[in-house]
Amino acid sequence: MREQAEHHSKIIEQTQRWVEALIVGHNVCPFARREMQNNTIHYTIVEQRQLSVVLEAVIDECRRLDEHNEIETTLIILPSGFEGFYDYLHLVDLANQLLLEQDYESVYQLASMHPDYCFEGEAQDDAANYTNRSPYPMIHIIRESSMERALRNYKEPEGIPERNIDFARAKGQNFFVELLAECMNKHQ
Repeated sequence: MREQAEHHSKIIEQTQRWVEALIVGHNVCPFARREMQNNTIHYTIVEQRQLSVVLEAVIDECRRLDEHNEIETTLIILPSGFEGFYDYLHLVDLANQLLLEQDYESVYQLASMHPDYCFEGEAQDDAANYTNRSPYPMIHIIRESSMERALRNYKEPEGIPERNIDFARAKGQNFFVELLAECMNKHQ
């Protein structure tokens, strides 16, 4: 039990370093800094590989957000079982369908991050993919109302993806490979 707790702690620390170094540090998501500073990001780990268990965890996390307004967003980290990008995309599709079935459409939305993330139509080695590449496969649950509020207060939010693509391509693939390696290997 203690080994598992230490293992989970390490995974969460690696993920937090990634959020701090890339997502906040390079402003990939301009809305994440506030949540990181306010400690309102909930991290949960699902080790099980069964689709049904992971999908149940997605709904459990939606319920947690329903019950805890002090939590702004959740990252579900999947350290094993979804290493294959296409299997992972299938999971995300099922999770989105489940949100509809459970009447969570327009309440929460899902964002996806994966170590092998590749935007449709892009080459696997395109640095732009690193805007969604993470240490582990993850499903990010976002409150729709919070996103709408944040977007109203952000000048030209439609330009965020293109800005991120330009940033990633300017930095190049090696920059992101090194950044991810630092997040995974740093000992505190």
